[in-house]
Amino acid sequence: MSAAPVMLIDLDGTLTDSRPGIIDCLRRTLRLFGHEPDPADDLSWVIGPPMEQTIGRILAPYGDTREAEATATYRRLYAEGGMFDNSVYAGIPEALDAFTAAGWTLYVATAKRTRFARPILEHFGLARYFQEIHGSEDGPRLDTKPELLAHIRACHGFDPVRAVMIGDRHHDIQGAHANGIRAIGVAWGYGGRAELEEAGADAMAEHPGDLIALAGALLK
Repeated sequence: MSAAPVMLIDLDGTLTDSRPGIIDCLRRTLRLFGHEPDPADDLSWVIGPPMEQTIGRILAPYGDTREAEATATYRRLYAEGGMFDNSVYAGIPEALDAFTAAGWTLYVATAKRTRFARPILEHFGLARYFQEIHGSEDGPRLDTKPELLAHIRACHGFDPVRAVMIGDRHHDIQGAHANGIRAIGVAWGYGGRAELEEAGADAMAEHPGDLIALAGALLK
């Protein structure tokens, strides 16, 4: 096993603010299926798990059960350009520079399909920081954070006590703990402090500049 510390980091709501593209594609999907989206629902709650796990809740108010078709439509729209309606959070490149300079090995661990995660990270110039980009796969495979993180551990053989997961949703915290990995919740994402603390986050970051010190402290 590598002795270098390992950082596993989520994508949506942690590295980038992907909300505009995701929500626009969801609303366009609903309209294509004959439904007018509720303007009072900003749909941010869907961001985190794979779309298969949330599309049923989105369609339910309309009495629509076409989950597979809606998921495929959403992903088509997302691939056609919605994935780039997105932005890197301020301070993230500097935080990744700090981890790299300190000798950490970095992996992306996202529930987003890898076929979307990779071009997004390449588009924003972030892919170069990571030894590998791990996401979910069609099938579906690796759709839960416990399963995904177990897969990453098996691929790279690192010691979980030398690793830290960073994410914005309870799935990130719970998935890390299921694999014996400590976890930092980020306050700038979609879950919020209460959700992350209830999930048992080992530390909370208010700004990307906090991450390197918090992660180092968890491994002492």
